[in-house]
Amino acid sequence: MHVALIGVSGRVGSRLLTELLDRGHRVTGIARDTRAVAARPQLQLKHADANQPTQLAPLLAGHDAAISAMKFATSDAAPLLAAVKQAGVPRLLVVGGAASLEVAPGQALFDAPGFPEAYKTEAAAGRRFLDALRAEQALDWTFLSPSAEFEPGQRTGRFRLGDDQLLTDAHGRSWISMEDYAIAMVDELETPKHARRRFTVGY
Repeated sequence: MHVALIGVSGRVGSRLLTELLDRGHRVTGIARDTRAVAARPQLQLKHADANQPTQLAPLLAGHDAAISAMKFATSDAAPLLAAVKQAGVPRLLVVGGAASLEVAPGQALFDAPGFPEAYKTEAAAGRRFLDALRAEQALDWTFLSPSAEFEPGQRTGRFRLGDDQLLTDAHGRSWISMEDYAIAMVDELETPKHARRRFTVGY
């Protein structure tokens, strides 16, 4: 596939890029600053502000899908959705957050006692982004939430998928490496199973 990857220079974006290229996809990597991204075959790098649809839409045109790996606190759903639709891209996959996942019926992780104050701005923005997607009527979208702990690690290929509930392992830990997260996202790109839905991945 020909995939536009927005936020290619970030920690998650760089791992998605590796997974996409290793599977043979052609990638247009988009970021405000791509100087830290190494040149690779099948990769084209473009500079754009994803909050400006007039900049972003022309770069998205002609792609089979777009993946957004942007931070929510510094982006907004409306201009991104506008750009994707203007470009005629049929599918948008979004790197989500864990805070909107349920830890009990009707209770999100964000609202649970002890949720770290330092993460609240990004988490609240992520929840608003998911709400915007759920209200979207025209676009085919997917939002993949990681587990609570989401850091660089190993690519194992062994993980579980869930829906709206936070996944935990046998010891109560909720975690996933960015490398295994990338596998789950590209699996979804290649074999869609969660159209117009959020899902999650964890050990």
